[in-house]
Amino acid sequence: MFSARDGERALKRQPLSDVPSLQRSGSIKSVFVYLLEVGSGRLLCADPVHELPSEGHHHVSVQVVGERVLEEEISFPLMFGRFGQVVEKKKSITLQDVSQEEHRQLDSLLGFKANSMLCVPVLSRATGQVVALACTFNKEGSQRYTQADEHVIQHCFCYTSTVLTSTLAFQKEQKLKLECQALLQVAKNLFTHLDDVSMLLQEIIIEARNLSNAEICSVFLLDRLSHELVAKVFDGGVVNEEEKEFRIPADQGIAGHVATTGKILNIKDAYSHPLFYRGVDDSTGFRTRNILCFPIKDENGEVIGVAELVNKTNGPWFNRFDEDLATAFSIYCGISIAHSLLYKKVHEAQFRSHLANEMMMYHMKVSEEEVTKLLSVGTPPVQQIHPSFAQFTYTPRSLPDENTPTGILSMFEDMGFVNTYKIDLHTLARFCLMVKKGYRDPPYHNWTHAFSVSHFCYLLYKNLELSNYLEDIEIFALFVSCMCHDLDHRGTNNSFQVASQSVLAALYSSEGSVMERHHFAQAIAILNTQGCNIFEKFSRKDYQRMLDLMRDIILATDLAHHLRIFKDLQKMADGKDHVQTHRSLLLCLLMTSCDLSDQTKGWKTTRKIAELIYKEFFSQGDLEKAMGNRPSEMMDREKAYIPELQISFMEHIAMPIYKLLQEIFPRSTELFERVSANREQWTKVSHKFTIRGLPSNNSLDFLDEEYEQLQAQGAFGDDGHSVNGCAEEEGHKQDQ
Repeated sequence: MFSARDGERALKRQPLSDVPSLQRSGSIKSVFVYLLEVGSGRLLCADPVHELPSEGHHHVSVQVVGERVLEEEISFPLMFGRFGQVVEKKKSITLQDVSQEEHRQLDSLLGFKANSMLCVPVLSRATGQVVALACTFNKEGSQRYTQADEHVIQHCFCYTSTVLTSTLAFQKEQKLKLECQALLQVAKNLFTHLDDVSMLLQEIIIEARNLSNAEICSVFLLDRLSHELVAKVFDGGVVNEEEKEFRIPADQGIAGHVATTGKILNIKDAYSHPLFYRGVDDSTGFRTRNILCFPIKDENGEVIGVAELVNKTNGPWFNRFDEDLATAFSIYCGISIAHSLLYKKVHEAQFRSHLANEMMMYHMKVSEEEVTKLLSVGTPPVQQIHPSFAQFTYTPRSLPDENTPTGILSMFEDMGFVNTYKIDLHTLARFCLMVKKGYRDPPYHNWTHAFSVSHFCYLLYKNLELSNYLEDIEIFALFVSCMCHDLDHRGTNNSFQVASQSVLAALYSSEGSVMERHHFAQAIAILNTQGCNIFEKFSRKDYQRMLDLMRDIILATDLAHHLRIFKDLQKMADGKDHVQTHRSLLLCLLMTSCDLSDQTKGWKTTRKIAELIYKEFFSQGDLEKAMGNRPSEMMDREKAYIPELQISFMEHIAMPIYKLLQEIFPRSTELFERVSANREQWTKVSHKFTIRGLPSNNSLDFLDEEYEQLQAQGAFGDDGHSVNGCAEEEGHKQDQ
């Protein structure tokens, strides 16, 4: 019998001076043993009331029933029965205050039949708030609890509530510490399996089962295309390749509900839940008692999967602590799965890249017969190719395409690269043929253009004594860069790559000069192809320097880069900065002059080049229109007036370049004069150009008639440029 007198005797037997020792022990059991000695009734005490923000309801957790300390606390909402009223009104209740259904639930919770009950709110002396509920059951003699009993319990907790709350706080701190340690270990375990999604999912299942003490765990990934949840790893085992993966609709069942809502679902009685399908249990004999199902989200908060824990092994059901742990655990799961899937995509992209590279190299593949055939011709002296091969007046486009590789080998030999760098002729021949095959066939940016640019570099070397200004390795890098500077050009410019969101833009747009970076990457790919590395005899230091030089030189072919450095080039040409100390700038200028060298040839060449360039430009413009974009004027066949565009290009781009070259290398004066003469000729023929874009036959041959008439009248000298044009141009520039 639990009476006030018994309580007083108990208090006398257990001096309050022992309370600090209970607090020091840090044991909830010690506190409750002390309370149990107060009277002969069974005592159940709930933890301090907790607020769960996600649900907005108070919960209590039970750790001790009678003299038994539970292995796992029991948590339930205060909406259960009249306990919520105890908290709200701060008034005790007895068994007579609860309904028959609540009585039945109490018996199930306690594990014995409750004949009498007293539930007393425990108030904090500091705040006056309810921090715990003390419940005692089955008073001796089948008597009802009285106000005296309530007074004794309140009197006991008056002295122990502080100890109780501080001990609970200490316990929760310890629990949180263990939880953090466990989650850190989980993170370590998970992030060691990012390279294999199946192994990662299996590790997630193991960790989830260990953390929650669940009997079974399953993980489903969300397939957004089919709107299904897919499990390849089920209950710790990987589905065999012969078996089909397990799929369920993403909006059905418990897992589907969690995937759809993105909220955790804790089911204490699976068979009574409307979303549970018991057919699997009926067919297997397994019994599902309770389920904790939680979403797995990526870093953006999007659901990417669902984990389902079944049957709590060390408690009646999954509690609030399991929910909190699952929520924290799901964060690690989401990050690791998302990164693993990304890792897989990166690997797949690498494999596709390797495959595409293999296919490209297969079609670019140079057979031994081709190398042997090229070498069998030998390396003829350049004079044998053409008497004026080493003169600025020579037009490299006149050399038949099949003879261009031989021309490249002859230039390599004549510039001394073969002997200086001990280049194997088979390797050089294979490299040249690979580079030739590495060019596509747009109207202008093709191998013929690359050969012309390379030949002009040879002309600069032969006529301007570049060795007085540059190191041998820099000249070598310039020549090889000229060969490779437009590798795999697609006939579209950088702006188009970005606007069309091409693969090249995805790779290089953040760095700028999209196409130029691709050209350099293709050059490296060829050098890395077996039997093509013409730098194989280089030291590590020279090899790295050669690649750095090639990168910078090829990037300099972006006219946007040229315009950025133009003022620095002017300072160098004016003599304010010594040329030898700014060799990188000089290399950029030389590369740009090589790239535009068609403008330094005779009128027919420059006219033909305009025809090819605008065919390419207009093709891009047509693509832009098809994309719904508005092309620039020079890309629009319906708006472009070619003579005006050509004159503007020569005045603002080409002529300033060759003027700078003339100031640094006086021997290059004829180049500037010829560009000026071509500009003048565009002005003279413009009156015959009465259309926008190109004629229907895409040919500008009709402009040659005007040129031939002027030439017959003596307006042009023997070399094809205007007799008076240069003086007139110089006067015009000075007037400006």
